[in-house]
Parts: sequence; structure tokens; C-alpha cells
Amino acid sequence: MSREAWLMNPLLCLMGLSLFLWVPCGWSMEITAPASVQAINGTDIRLSCTFLSCYKVNHKQFSMNWTYRECENCTEETFFTFQQKFINLKLDRFKERMEFSGNLNKNDLSITLQDVKLDDEGIYTCYVMNLPDRYRDHKKILLQVLTEAPPERDSTVAVIVGASVGGFLAVVILVLMIVKCVRRKKQGLNAEDQKTEEEGKTDGEGSPEEGAK
Repeated sequence: MSREAWLMNPLLCLMGLSLFLWVPCGWSMEITAPASVQAINGTDIRLSCTFLSCYKVNHKQFSMNWTYRECENCTEETFFTFQQKFINLKLDRFKERMEFSGNLNKNDLSITLQDVKLDDEGIYTCYVMNLPDRYRDHKKILLQVLTEAPPERDSTVAVIVGASVGGFLAVVILVLMIVKCVRRKKQGLNAEDQKTEEEGKTDGEGSPEEGAK
């Protein structure tokens, strides 16, 4: 390898590493939100939406929208937005029941829906744009409203089954170990018997010279 090529390799590595670290920051952000949540009719539910960005939030450039639609193909309505400050559009659907419960300084754009109704079921979408990130990202949250709390799962049966299976496996392993030890012991005894038998035959026959005398 030439001296010039040897000198260029570290430079290329550094350039590649720099490009790898820079590209994600310049092209996108990452939003975190649950795919679906459940709420009991008449209770409050917090719809969580947080984001990660390589750039600090600038209130003059940052934008955010919360939207609602009843189904995938239904009309999308914006009910919360950010234009240098948070604005609750107070849709007739939610009236005074929707409030911002996040913290923009911590990249938290969560909202809380109070006194959930059956009609509140649907898809809630959190849109975020934080310049100079080049693309706006979003996450959908499917809200399901229940009339009563789902039954708690009884773990007693699972514990009993797990203990039974574990005990059975322990017994099987113990039996296999005993069988293996017994077989080894038998093999050792058989080897000793065979050795003793061969020694007896040798002593009985004697050497040819002793027979001639």
C-alpha cells in the first residue's frame, strides 16, 4: 500500500463516521407513542406523545398538531395545535374535556381527555415538525372505550402449572441422572469381572514351560 493511500484511509474513516452521525439529525426525528390505549367510560385518559430531535425547540419554527378521526377513512379534525403557543381549538366533540398535559421543554406533547365517552373512540394522531429537521413525523393512537374494566387475569393457575411442569422436569432429570450413574456402575463392575476372569484363566493355564516340567 502506498503512503498516500495509507494516509487517506483514516481520513475516509473519519468522513464516513461524520456522515453517519450527521445524516440522522438532518433528515428526521423520532416520535414515541402507544399504538393503542384503552379507557373506561367516564374516566380520564392520557394520550402520550414524545419526540427526540437533534435540534433544540425553537418556538418560532416548531409546529405540532393533534387530530382526531373516527376511522381510517373518516375526516380528520385538528383539535390541538401549536403556533408559538399551544392552542386548544375546542371542538364541539370534546368541548372543555381536552387539555394539554405535556411539557414542551421535555419534548412531551401529551394530552389528557377527561370524562371519556363512548363516542370518543377513534384514531388520535400526533404530528410534529421541529426545524431544521427536514420532515414532519407523526404517530397514531387508537383509543378504545370500555363500559367496564376488563377482568383481571388469575395467575394462580399459571403458577400451579408452572410449578407442576418444573417439578416434573426436575424429577425426570433426577431419574436420568440415577439411571446414568447405575449404568456407569454396572459397566465398571462388568469390566472388573471380565478382568478377574481373564486373570483366572491365565493363572489356570500357566506357562508352556511349567506344563512340560
